[in-house]
Amino acid sequence: MSLNGKAYIAGVYEHPTRKAIDKSLPELHADVAAGALADAGISASDVDGYFCAGDAPGLGPINMVDYLGLNNLKHVDSTDTGGSSYVVHVEHAAQAIASGRCKIALITLAGRPAAEGMATGTAPRVYSQLAPDVQFEFPYAPVVTNMYAMAAMRHMHEFGTTSEQLAWIRVAASTHAQYNEHALRREVVTVEDVVNSPMITTPLHRLDCCVISDGGGALVVVHPDVAKELSRPKIKVRGCGTGVKGQLNGNVDLTYTAGRLSGPKAFEEAGVKPSDMKYASIYDSFTITVLLQLEDLGFCEKGEGGKFVADGNLISGVGKLPFNTDGGGLCNNHPANRGGMTKVIEAVRQLRGEAHPKVQVANCDLAVAHGTGGSIGTRHCSSTVVLERE
Repeated sequence: MSLNGKAYIAGVYEHPTRKAIDKSLPELHADVAAGALADAGISASDVDGYFCAGDAPGLGPINMVDYLGLNNLKHVDSTDTGGSSYVVHVEHAAQAIASGRCKIALITLAGRPAAEGMATGTAPRVYSQLAPDVQFEFPYAPVVTNMYAMAAMRHMHEFGTTSEQLAWIRVAASTHAQYNEHALRREVVTVEDVVNSPMITTPLHRLDCCVISDGGGALVVVHPDVAKELSRPKIKVRGCGTGVKGQLNGNVDLTYTAGRLSGPKAFEEAGVKPSDMKYASIYDSFTITVLLQLEDLGFCEKGEGGKFVADGNLISGVGKLPFNTDGGGLCNNHPANRGGMTKVIEAVRQLRGEAHPKVQVANCDLAVAHGTGGSIGTRHCSSTVVLERE
């Protein structure tokens, strides 16, 4: 069943805090839920579908449903694919709406890693001691930064990609972040600034890495009939795709991501091509994450990502493909270490014409939001959503 036109994003909200020392995790979820519902012009009592992931405290969605007072639910979903969960949730919400399981779906994300003193990427990541890979990988203490650095090194080896080319991704993000009053890092940087910043794990420098921040965000996805009754701009879900990539029984290739699977599905369902996109929200845990995904989504050929991102090609008003005009995870916000939510939010802002005037893309009617959760160096899930301003 095609999801093209079966659901609309009616409400979005990004929490303004980047360090929530005075708020609990449930409070942050409540704040973003209230913000997105207010943005849509919908009451919490009308919500009949709720979606959350592993960042939500409690047993799946149960505790948060009770805490938020969502008393008229017909459908819940707690699919967790890490940072891509909330892009997956848009697809799942559209599926649930299309099949009649709900008409108004609320999706929330929140976290407090900065307030809790977390230093993301500096310790081994173990989701469960029972996971089948732990006994083989944990003794070698793989950390997030090293896993992404391996992918960067391999891409450099295979295709001649340079640190200077990767640096252009951070330059573009910082150029946009200067206009975002809530961005954690608003200073504009140069290629030289990036390559001269401290080396974290070869070849990734400090400024190749995302920020650590608190806060969160929420989305409201609705049935077309509901969208017609609301006063907000109508942002249609045109196409969705999800893919998972693992170790492939030892046939490891670090030069591509599961975006190679999710992207074509989403573009085919939407009936459009990557070249039709006016704006792209691309998951940016590290600069290499962006470069690989741009190739995998079809914005350039495999191995050409370095040339594609160089010389300001991702800067709004300058390059061919404006990306992450809020500053992205590299400069603005990476709440709960899960960046998929903010990718959808900024795509909706662009389509509504509500991005900052300095970065708003002219005549933005088609956009793509893409998230990756897990680790591109081991196993991960990618999800792609194509959105249209109707």
